[in-house]
Amino acid sequence: MIFPLEELGKAVPFGVYDIFRNRGFVSGGLSAETALFAVESLRRWWYAEGVFEYGGAGEVVLICDCGGSNGYRSRLWKFELSKFVNEIGLAVRVLHFPPGTSKWNKIEHRLFSFISKNWAGRPLVSAAVVVSLIGATRTEKGLAVRCVLDEATYETGRKVSDEEFSSINIIPADFHGEWNYTIAPNNQKIA
Repeated sequence: MIFPLEELGKAVPFGVYDIFRNRGFVSGGLSAETALFAVESLRRWWYAEGVFEYGGAGEVVLICDCGGSNGYRSRLWKFELSKFVNEIGLAVRVLHFPPGTSKWNKIEHRLFSFISKNWAGRPLVSAAVVVSLIGATRTEKGLAVRCVLDEATYETGRKVSDEEFSSINIIPADFHGEWNYTIAPNNQKIA
């Protein structure tokens, strides 16, 4: 989603929805929705919340749409995710929805739909307003959202070389390994 902001150009929200805790964590970017931005959003969530809740876990599981900045075909997504995996020392299992089925993604129904309702009819006139409205999203069923501003500029069009891609410790799942895979730290093998 890209929302126009007259003085800033655009605001790009990218979120993590924790289904177990009914919590959203959204990075409000001002640049472009790229794979690097998606991984940086994940990194910000991890260090702000994830490590405290799931630091002792054996792996992190992500459920993603099939396309976009974190799509199953994106070599840059997998490459940048592998950097994050090596940084935190935990494997990340990625499960992509099949093409055309993003309507099943809980982040759309349990997070972004409520963000949209929360700011309905309010002019998005600044980054501060966007971050404030996203962060003020709450529901009767306990959803709470935290939003942080990401002012970094993310270059579009970055290509991952074959050499870079081959450095990823990626393990395809038995079922649709193109959509479902684990990225492990380079010093770890997954059986």
